[in-house]
Amino acid sequence: MLKTSKPAVLAWKGMFDLVTVGHFSIDLIQSPKILAPTPTLGGPPTYVSLAATQLNSRVSVISKVGEDFPSEYVSWLKTKKVDLSGLKIVKGASTTSFFLRYKNKKRRLQLKSRAPPILSEDIPASMTAKAIHVAPIANELSLNVIEKLRTLTNVLSLDPQGLLRTFDKFGNAELKKWDGLEVLERIDIYKSSLKEIKILTELANLQSAMKKINSLGPKIVLVTKGIMGSILFFEGRFHKIPACKPRIILDPTGAGDVFIGAFLAEYAKGKDPLWCACVGSAASSFVVEGIGPAVFGGKEEVYRRANEIYEKDM
Repeated sequence: MLKTSKPAVLAWKGMFDLVTVGHFSIDLIQSPKILAPTPTLGGPPTYVSLAATQLNSRVSVISKVGEDFPSEYVSWLKTKKVDLSGLKIVKGASTTSFFLRYKNKKRRLQLKSRAPPILSEDIPASMTAKAIHVAPIANELSLNVIEKLRTLTNVLSLDPQGLLRTFDKFGNAELKKWDGLEVLERIDIYKSSLKEIKILTELANLQSAMKKINSLGPKIVLVTKGIMGSILFFEGRFHKIPACKPRIILDPTGAGDVFIGAFLAEYAKGKDPLWCACVGSAASSFVVEGIGPAVFGGKEEVYRRANEIYEKDM
């Protein structure tokens, strides 16, 4: 753990299956089922990593937080076998924090604080990973960082959500057009929500939007649609991946991150993308059964749910 914002040489030991790059967050979640919000650990490094560790992947993160990041979060993540060599605690800074309000099947985001950006010098050249997932949530990553990450892995994945967000003076988030589409030339796997891909491509038709993303570089394009499942496009074919049915839905926060975390965990093992997407769907069906990152299915449970939809598709 580093209490400094200065670059440091990190001792990366061996090859990781998956490294997630982006901010941790402290989330306050409010919904018809969560009337009294309490601070909850969040952000892609949390959900992506925990989904992958459940599938026996060796994971790490590159992230920055403030001095307000609770030490119990650090301890808990370590017990879950998440490597934190790339986590920097920046003195005098605050951790990225969001207020998430769910109402009428819609989510509103309000940014309460933001940690310092992740810079190229924060990425150790010694890092080796089968897959790296780029997952900004509040414009904390530049194109230079993505360029450097491209040189460190054979599989570079991107969720552009944080690159599309703009915030008003009250911190309320809205999606905007992004002018960095040229970076998609460096990306192997693209994942976003339905709304995000339509804004990014300026195309209303989903299949046309996915084909456009594919034409710009990513060989695999994934779009998540909540309870409507997801769509996978690769090798010129579309696959509709059904959503696995959870026992109960308490909190949808992090479901998309869990989806891609499980997908990449399997993809790094050489599994075919259709199976990986089914595992992603299965894994995300567990996390919604709890509040925050509280519920993750075990490997065999996830595989069982995945098998049910994989066999139907095949």
